Amino acid sequence: MFGKLLFTLGLILGALPATASPPVHYRTAEIDGLNIAYREAGPADAPAILLLHGFPSSSRMFRNLIPRLADRYHVIAPDYPGFGASDVPDPARFEVSFAHYAKVIDQLTAQLGVADYALYVQDYGAPIGYRLALAHPERVTALVVQNGNAYEAGLSPFWNPIRAYWRDATPANREALRAGLTPAATRAQYVDGVSVPETIDPENWLVDQTLLDRLGVDRIMLDLFRDYRTNVDLYPRFHEFFRTRHPRTLIVWGENDAIFPAEGAKAYLADLPDAELHLLDSGHFALEDKGDEIAALMRRFLDRS
Repeated sequence: MFGKLLFTLGLILGALPATASPPVHYRTAEIDGLNIAYREAGPADAPAILLLHGFPSSSRMFRNLIPRLADRYHVIAPDYPGFGASDVPDPARFEVSFAHYAKVIDQLTAQLGVADYALYVQDYGAPIGYRLALAHPERVTALVVQNGNAYEAGLSPFWNPIRAYWRDATPANREALRAGLTPAATRAQYVDGVSVPETIDPENWLVDQTLLDRLGVDRIMLDLFRDYRTNVDLYPRFHEFFRTRHPRTLIVWGENDAIFPAEGAKAYLADLPDAELHLLDSGHFALEDKGDEIAALMRRFLDRS
């Protein structure tokens, strides 16, 4: 009887986590007249990690990663204007651009009293994060790059219609990009390149699409498609930052990404030869099916850093 009791107790204890994760707080800060939402967890005096999301997602993409880091790090994951739980700005009164978005995130870190941080950048998070790095190179303690492009080699044919809009901003070229705001396109970003698509939670694209379909959001997204050309213009300056500041860098990249292919990940090594590169059998949102692996790689990398 006593042995059975010990066995049952062992099963119960084995099912419990060794330590409870710190709670995640869902907060807002007023910046440029907008309520900017952000997720925050971990000790305020711990080394900070700034998680910068991609299109068409939000800080929600980090919902599983944050608890895996917050025991040792101060984790902050904002939603850009028009994304997630942040306010939707009026483009007639608010400049919709990557430069402005970087300033918004910069002001957020200032309000939170964060003096330096490691950057996790994915998709849109890369040009926003790298603009922060150009403005404050001394604040960047490390880089974690997950399908966040900074090289021409990383721009696949997916970008051809967007490039056409860059060259000629006609109403027709703008309207053609609405194909990227449809439910099919949103779902594809999550399942394309994933070996077992059935392992990806449909809530991902259902939530993102619901937020995309809000009044006025389509205009913001089309404006950002147009403004993305300014990021490409900055690629040489990003590369200079890599070469001169040589930040410790971990690259974890879904190598089957149809938007930013693996050539974009490998291109970093020309300017960051000491970067740690891991190509994963996944797609654009690799956290969805490779989250455990990415979290473990991050923990080892950041603990060394």
